[in-house]
Amino acid sequence: MQDQIFHLQYAMDTFYFLVCGALVMWMAAGFSMLEAGLVRSKNTTEILTKNVALFAISCIMYLVCGYAIMYDGATFLSGIQNVDVTSTLGDYAGREGGFEGGSIYSGASDFFFQVVFVATAMSIVSGAVAERMKLWAFLAFAVVMTGVIYPMEGSWTWGGASVFGLFNLGDIGFTDFAGSGIVHMAGAAAALAGVLVLGARKGKYGPKGEVRAIPGANLPLATLGTFILWMGWFGFNGGSVLKLGDIASANSVAMVFLNTNTAAAGGAIAAMLLARILFGKADLTMLLNGALAGLVAITAGPDTPSALGATLIGAVGGLIVVVSILALDKLKIDDPVGAISVHGVAGLWGLLAVPLTNDGVTFGAQLIGALTIFTWVFVTSLVVWLIIKAVMGIRVTEEEEYEGVDLSECGMEAYPEFNKS
Repeated sequence: MQDQIFHLQYAMDTFYFLVCGALVMWMAAGFSMLEAGLVRSKNTTEILTKNVALFAISCIMYLVCGYAIMYDGATFLSGIQNVDVTSTLGDYAGREGGFEGGSIYSGASDFFFQVVFVATAMSIVSGAVAERMKLWAFLAFAVVMTGVIYPMEGSWTWGGASVFGLFNLGDIGFTDFAGSGIVHMAGAAAALAGVLVLGARKGKYGPKGEVRAIPGANLPLATLGTFILWMGWFGFNGGSVLKLGDIASANSVAMVFLNTNTAAAGGAIAAMLLARILFGKADLTMLLNGALAGLVAITAGPDTPSALGATLIGAVGGLIVVVSILALDKLKIDDPVGAISVHGVAGLWGLLAVPLTNDGVTFGAQLIGALTIFTWVFVTSLVVWLIIKAVMGIRVTEEEEYEGVDLSECGMEAYPEFNKS
């Protein structure tokens, strides 16, 4: 009887794990729609091409080498096998939440859930470098980011490895439940390095440093993308509980879902109110980014706050993202979709918010972890971007940028029946 209960619980938990992974995969559609809505129409086909291609590259590179780097040699090329469930009853019954590798789930389900996180990190880069980067330069970076850069910092955090043999983040108490820093801040760090090498879009900043708005072509599409991401985030955070088939895990999943949702709501409202104060209008793009910032902020610790606490954490994220977007523009760091602010600044806030509701975590440990992740990803990404620039160039010509990268990079327009914007 005990074995039968175990097999049923194992099947239920694995099914839940896979469904959550599918929800995270659906976030790729969210990033595609959000970015397509926030760029100009003449750059839509290229941004969609990047999002589909980067997802495919992420899956292949993580299969070939990324998973092995992150989890000490476990790779499909050497034959990941399904676990012998009859021999792991004790380990399985005692397993608790918190995203980590080498789980007692089948190798296939464990890999699948993690590979969609890799793609999420890379998707963050896509929007920040939009409208002026060469397609093939971006894809070349995606190979390195998903195959080496992300898996390396993942091995120091979720993989349990020490940082170049110097210290172990887990031993000092660093905690990141579902990836505010490991996934989101890492993606933002890579994006920041790329934007600094790439430079701003033509016409974004005036001769006296004034910021010129470049509106996106399709705000309904951007709104749809935000709601898709909001939905996918339930898999992102909820799946990181890892189990569902017992009372404690089910309650934990419910709380994580609740906190994820309410943090997004808090971020959206806070960003909209601040935009109203600053601009005198309800800015839709700030509202959308506020919701996403709330989601990013709660991702580091969605399991410990109360619902009200999660709302406040999300609200602070929404306020921060508005200030950050304005500050980056003042610094002439051109990010067409606000990805660096949403995923980087709000991701850092999410890490620092964990000790507010989790007594076992310290601000010092969170700062060390954040600094480790950011330094590694930013420096290595900067080096890779500079190498790509030297070898093949990373920016399209001024004429191609004016005409739109859809034609120069993809040879087709997303809206051929309409005039270019």
